[in-house]
Amino acid sequence: MSKKYQSLARDIVKKLGGKTNITEAYHCQTRLRFKLVDETKVDVEGLEDLDGVTKYIFNAGVHQVVIGTHVKDIFEEVEKNVDTASSVEPGGEKKGLMTTIIEFVAGTFQPVIPALSGAGMVKAVLALLMVFNVISADSQTYYLLNMFADGVFYFLPMILAFTVAQKLRSNPILAVSVAAIMLHPSWGALVTAGDPVQFFDIIPFTLATYTGSVIPILLVIFVQSYVEKFLNRIIPKSVELVFVPMLTFLVMGTLALAVLGPIGTVLGGYLASFFTFLSVNASWVPAVLIGGFFPIMVMFGLHNGVAPLGVMQMAELGYDSIFGPGCVCSNIAQATASAVVAFRTKDKKLKQLATSGSITAYMGITEPTLYGVNLPKKYPLVAAMIGGGAGGLFAGLTNTHRFATGSSGIPAILLYIGDDTMRLFWNIVIALIISMVVSGGLTYILSFKFEKEEISEIKELILEDTRVISPMKGKIIPLSEVHDEAFASEALGKGFAIEPVEGQVVAPFDGKIAAIFPTKHAIGLVSDTGVEILIHVGLNTVELKGQYFEVLVNADDKVKKGQPLLEVDLKSIQAAGYETQVPVVVTNSPQYSSIETITQGPTDCQEDILAVKV
Repeated sequence: MSKKYQSLARDIVKKLGGKTNITEAYHCQTRLRFKLVDETKVDVEGLEDLDGVTKYIFNAGVHQVVIGTHVKDIFEEVEKNVDTASSVEPGGEKKGLMTTIIEFVAGTFQPVIPALSGAGMVKAVLALLMVFNVISADSQTYYLLNMFADGVFYFLPMILAFTVAQKLRSNPILAVSVAAIMLHPSWGALVTAGDPVQFFDIIPFTLATYTGSVIPILLVIFVQSYVEKFLNRIIPKSVELVFVPMLTFLVMGTLALAVLGPIGTVLGGYLASFFTFLSVNASWVPAVLIGGFFPIMVMFGLHNGVAPLGVMQMAELGYDSIFGPGCVCSNIAQATASAVVAFRTKDKKLKQLATSGSITAYMGITEPTLYGVNLPKKYPLVAAMIGGGAGGLFAGLTNTHRFATGSSGIPAILLYIGDDTMRLFWNIVIALIISMVVSGGLTYILSFKFEKEEISEIKELILEDTRVISPMKGKIIPLSEVHDEAFASEALGKGFAIEPVEGQVVAPFDGKIAAIFPTKHAIGLVSDTGVEILIHVGLNTVELKGQYFEVLVNADDKVKKGQPLLEVDLKSIQAAGYETQVPVVVTNSPQYSSIETITQGPTDCQEDILAVKV
């Protein structure tokens, strides 16, 4: 399935400085994530120019390449192009306390999300079956389905033990084994009996239950990572296979049940009290903050530190009012804003991106529409933040919470069915409707201002027959002679090419600058008669990153035929090993009945070269 992404995966690795520059590679639902040896080797512009890459982000020490929902397929190919085992560890990297905490929390909880989401949706199905009287609470089917869903939450400490150990680079199997000690039925029986427990009649073990808990296991495995590394350092290699695990179990089993577990339980109790205080006295605050500012949190990676609060609240109280309601309101608001942009814009590429992005956002994955539509356009992002905050306010004021962790899209509304009531389900539905109405309405209103110029210009533009002069002095040749298959095959449009003798690029007609590539090697124009032209100076010159190019105009500038646009150092480009052929293509070729080259051979930018007929 992933073979079609082989080329993209190789290009991504190359733009990140090559496989020897990559020390760690993994992915989440929409992004490839990398840790690198040398950050200066990243070709940011090259990455974002790749077809298939939406955005490059550097945050909290992690290089993120935003892909979309098919990221898993691309990661399969990326893995074949990296060798993290033999890579050099980055040295001397200084990180702030907040960055370190966010990295630790994100690395611990992100791998667990699929399991929690699956269990949450099973709980939602169970709740639906109960609501529609398909099964009863005393049936075996109810008992078994509840077991299917609760397994993940019951043994959550063991799952977290594994991910924490991976993050701290200790043995995950030993970590899970220590968690198993804390969850063993024999310990549960001692807790239920309630009699004091003395280890060797000296060390008291505090009677506490650890099933479904979070903080105790985080403390235990954090300490265990240091104990294990210490044991590996002092025990001879010849016997460490036996004695390291044995001593780890003895030391950590004792510390877990006597000290660390009880401390974690107390901290969890304080956390539960804090959550309870919020739900009683300020239930609207978390939902409003997350509903309104969640896109900003995503951009800076702060959501990775906030999302686990919902998991912790659910572990302590059985529900999540901290993260879930605000997150789903924000995602639906973003999806709606993107959908309105798709409806209003006349840009075909943006319309397609906004349409597909809104669909995935309605399902809970917002990165494609956030980085591809709402953030670049700005006004949909503002509207979505206001709409998400409005929906979050209603959810918070009505003390709406979810009973399981899952997706944060439309399917998530099922997670609000529980406690033998549909009240919270209808509350979240109303909150989402508020988010949609506010964000959609604001986006539509703002579009009259921010899309006005684009819409009016396109409406007024009527395609006409057009003559195009050469943008550079030199020799006119057919596109078929260009040493680049994409141009030679006319896949990018019909036109001609130039073998230039001078480095000045001029406007081939009266019109407007549509786009100037960040690397300055290419420029797009639209004539007053509707012809869209791409002038690409040199082949593969994007790799020069703007060197030897000087831009004389700005995007959206009006230009006259023959007006200078670029100054190019042709000799330096050739000396750098690049060809200087200049393809000139009509990118909206399908809109015309005929595009013919009038003349070939030498030209001085004074005569017509191309005839474009409607």
